[in-house]
Amino acid sequence: MMGAVIQRAVLPSDSSGAPGGFLVQVDGRDQSLVFPDDPTRLSFDYVRRMGDVLDALGTPGEPLRAVHVGGAGLTLPRYVAATRPRSRQIVLEPDEELTDLVRTALPLPPRSGIRIRPVDGRAGVASLHADYADVVVVDAYTDGEVPAELATASFLADLARVLTADGVVLYNLADRAPFGLARDVVAGLRAAHASIAVSAEPATLRGRRPGNLLLVAGERVPLEALQRSATTSAAPYRVLDERQVSDRLGGGRPRDDVRRPLPRL
Repeated sequence: MMGAVIQRAVLPSDSSGAPGGFLVQVDGRDQSLVFPDDPTRLSFDYVRRMGDVLDALGTPGEPLRAVHVGGAGLTLPRYVAATRPRSRQIVLEPDEELTDLVRTALPLPPRSGIRIRPVDGRAGVASLHADYADVVVVDAYTDGEVPAELATASFLADLARVLTADGVVLYNLADRAPFGLARDVVAGLRAAHASIAVSAEPATLRGRRPGNLLLVAGERVPLEALQRSATTSAAPYRVLDERQVSDRLGGGRPRDDVRRPLPRL
């Protein structure tokens, strides 16, 4: 096992005088890009899209109660703490060695409101009270893959249980055409929520290359706000509405706990 490492990121923008970033890698795979001096800076395109979703929730600047399944460098929890002061956040991250490294090398700001629990996503979500969270972010990978237990119908239903009436699930997954994993997770989310939207890069939707699909599900998804963000983003992406999700990512079925393992990309 290569384990977790943190190193300075070499970015073209660093020459402009912007604060430098730190790259968090686990077993040779990039996990997070963190800017401790500017936590609102989200450099990975898919993470910026996740920030767009968080910005669209509730009243801008007002605190959120957030749960993060997967922590790594804590890029998104730091972002929420900076853009929505007084937010209460729980991070479910079972890799205690990684968490200790991040806490030491990239310490959280004082009174961040971020609590890290050393448990896996399934057990951590099961321990939460009903109607607890305004948003649950699922962004967890093991050996480059979404853990199979985080794609099951029972887990997706439990996410719905812990949400408030206006809460949403933000689920990040990597997939490629014909989107077998995405179709099944979409089906599982639809079984538990009234509405769903999906964002992705155009090339990924056309099947030209694998990429990150962001699934947003809840009773009321802020679709118009997400579509506005897509039109002004520096990195082009599309937001699919309910009908478009059905057309492009329909036909899946919720996964149970004994189904086939998730495919490797």
